[in-house]
Amino acid sequence: MRRRPRPPMLCPMSDTPVKQQSTAAFYGQAVASFAVALVATAIGIFRLDADAWVRAFLAIAVLYLVTSAFTLAKVIRDRQEAGQIVSRVDQARLEKLLAEHDPFEKL
Repeated sequence: MRRRPRPPMLCPMSDTPVKQQSTAAFYGQAVASFAVALVATAIGIFRLDADAWVRAFLAIAVLYLVTSAFTLAKVIRDRQEAGQIVSRVDQARLEKLLAEHDPFEKL
């Protein structure tokens, strides 16, 4: 029995982007915004008319908030990337099935 050649893949995996990169301007704006917010908060806490322990407590709270925000952003990014990987694996399986399927072959 002679087999027919396989049809070409509909959408090769090499065409789909793995990771979307942000522009340098967006990255710079995000870093500058973070720096300005952190410095403004530090100046506000330093110039606050309160006891030293109150200012120290607020400073620690701000540092905790910053580290929590970084951790949350990392977790969200990791979950999104994991979802993209699962989606790419599912897409590759579907493409393989479609490429191997011969509608004219008898069952």
